[in-house]
This record gives sequence, C-alpha cells and structure tokens, in this order.
Amino acid sequence: QVQLVESGGGLVQAGGSLRLACAASGRTFSIYRMGWFRQGPGKEREFVAVMDWRGGGTDYADSVKGRFTISRDNAKNTVYLQMNSLKPEDTAVYYCNIDLSIISGRYDYWGQGTQVTVSS
Repeated sequence: QVQLVESGGGLVQAGGSLRLACAASGRTFSIYRMGWFRQGPGKEREFVAVMDWRGGGTDYADSVKGRFTISRDNAKNTVYLQMNSLKPEDTAVYYCNIDLSIISGRYDYWGQGTQVTVSS
C-alpha cells in the first residue's frame, strides 16, 4: 500500500501565493509521474500539472502556465506545487496523484485533497 499526504492548502487573497506538498510513502515503489489535479465548486476534476519523475519533464494546464511551478524532492518522494498570482478561479480542492510501479504491477493513487480558497 502507498500513502499520499498532502499539505499546504489554505485561504489567500487574490495575487497571493501558496505552496502545496505531497509526500508518498509505503511499500517499495518506483515513481513514473507525480502531479496535481483540482476540482472547483460544481466542476469536474481537472489536470493542473505533472512531473515525469525520471526525466524531470513537466507539463501544465494552460490556465496555470506562468503562475504555477511543479517541483520535486527525490530523496523525500515529495512533489510540490508553487502557486503564485493566485486568482479566485483557482479556488478548488487540489489532489495529488502518483503513477508508480510496485512488485505486483503499475498503479496510480490519489491524495485526500487539500482546499485552496482564493478571495477577491
């Protein structure tokens, strides 16, 4: 079993910044990708950002490009999302996602979600 623990959400004014963190722990595993999704009020869950764990490549949703930065700490199996110039429309529950392999196969897991609220 693999656990994802998220932290860093909160309430911030428009134009402010927050940094989310997601730490993976549990059984021995190899990470392929870690990333972030979000689900705003009344909306479907949507992709935000992802990092290829081996090559370090990144990809972002158009709505966050230039404002959000995804990064990692390999030693801690942790992915971060630095969110700058936040807008009210960034308000959502942010979920961490991990794509990994363990001895029994390849799986993906979700974090419990962390609330980000941006006030205008």
